[in-house]
Amino acid sequence: MVAAAGDNTPATAASPSTAHHNRNLLITRPVYPTPYRDATRRTGDYAESTHAPTTQGAARIGSAKREAHVGSAHRPRISSTYRNPHTLRQHHPALTGAMSYSEPPRTARNRNGLDAGLSVRAITAAEYSAFVREQRSVSFLQTPAWGRVKTEWRSEYLGWFDGGQLVGAGLVLHRPVPRLDRYTLAYLPQGPVIDWTGRIAEWLDPLAAHLKAQGAFAIRLGPPVRTHVWSAAQVKEGVADPCIKRLTDIVDGADDPLGVHVTRQLRDTGWLPQNPEDGFGAGQPQFTYEIPLAGRTEDDVLRGMNQQWRRNIKKAVKEGVEVTVGDAADADLKAFHDLYVHTAERDRFTPRPLSYFATMFAEMSAEAPERIRLCLARHRGDLVAATIVVQVGGHSWYLYGASSTEKREVRGSNACQWVMIRDALAAGCDAYDLRGITPTLDTDDPHVGLIQFKVGTGGQAVRYAGEWDLPLRPMVYRAFDLYMRRRGR
Repeated sequence: MVAAAGDNTPATAASPSTAHHNRNLLITRPVYPTPYRDATRRTGDYAESTHAPTTQGAARIGSAKREAHVGSAHRPRISSTYRNPHTLRQHHPALTGAMSYSEPPRTARNRNGLDAGLSVRAITAAEYSAFVREQRSVSFLQTPAWGRVKTEWRSEYLGWFDGGQLVGAGLVLHRPVPRLDRYTLAYLPQGPVIDWTGRIAEWLDPLAAHLKAQGAFAIRLGPPVRTHVWSAAQVKEGVADPCIKRLTDIVDGADDPLGVHVTRQLRDTGWLPQNPEDGFGAGQPQFTYEIPLAGRTEDDVLRGMNQQWRRNIKKAVKEGVEVTVGDAADADLKAFHDLYVHTAERDRFTPRPLSYFATMFAEMSAEAPERIRLCLARHRGDLVAATIVVQVGGHSWYLYGASSTEKREVRGSNACQWVMIRDALAAGCDAYDLRGITPTLDTDDPHVGLIQFKVGTGGQAVRYAGEWDLPLRPMVYRAFDLYMRRRGR
């Protein structure tokens, strides 16, 4: 199984590792500094650090206590939903935990009191990193490291300015048109990092002007805002009802007013939705499955799981499954990749090369030691499951997974997931994101197994605004679209 983070326990002088005890599931992990816990020590997600992983020590998973900011300004300013969940529940009940932006924008004005507007220009990597570091969380796809991972794209950092103040930012990945290298598709995956609650054109019009001047033939972006949420109970009822074939057939889900606001404005200003019916396309999945963690304990999360998931976690303990946090610099990453290739052959998808994962770990770890984790589950020496998890601030994502065909009965995949969920809780995350699902609830559709596996964790199914295109040079855009259709995108 593949889906397309970690431990932040502070080290002490006496011990290089932490030891916890919970249900006898063994985990070995290095120790990293904890971000966002101490206001006097905001090393953040992007600060350079000479702290290296210490010698790994055996430890058992234990209980994790969680710690449950509203920015104020007189000009447009980013304010993540993570900053004030209580206020957001009042205004946007379905929004809490989403990577969205809640504070209404305040339009910049000139000396005569007229709207001065925002300007967009290129900024340095250091400026971009500093701005992103100030947010509670942004998508890992909008981090500087991700631009370096995507070596086939050219990356650019842009800033939105109100006068001289940086009030928004975005990572742009440029993809050239075949045989027309002077034109590019400008892609902002799960971005940009702006305030989405006001007039979208005030933010996106200067973006379009800048990128067109730089040679872009179109912009593709994915607003990090939700449009709909379905509870685990609603999903289960939908799967059991033969009349319901898709998540969108469930009438009792919660529409998100911010998502409705954003999608309506995008459509009204000429943006084109790029969301395939099955939820998966060339870009990021529109439908995801997420476990809210804010204000919850481990026991809360366990109680939210279905009986099968709790039984599988206990089964892994009983069978003696050992979970370790691997070192991407040694044989652990190769072991993961071998299992991942095995999974790809079994499940019939095209695997990425080992070099891709090596680059991902090198770049993300260099940006922040706690950014990316490799979790390995072994049973009597045999690797039975492995996961890669990424964390940025208050959000943790399950990025890649692999499992063996043999020894499936020891439930290594469940053991890995539980360790990563507990680590996200211990790190103070607001959500653990199991990433993409398809919207199908049809039991005759083979894709339904993906959502059935994830719904067992409790949590909720989420539909985001999806990805949208703005053609800047219509003829080139049409040619590119035809090219992509012919190659199957």
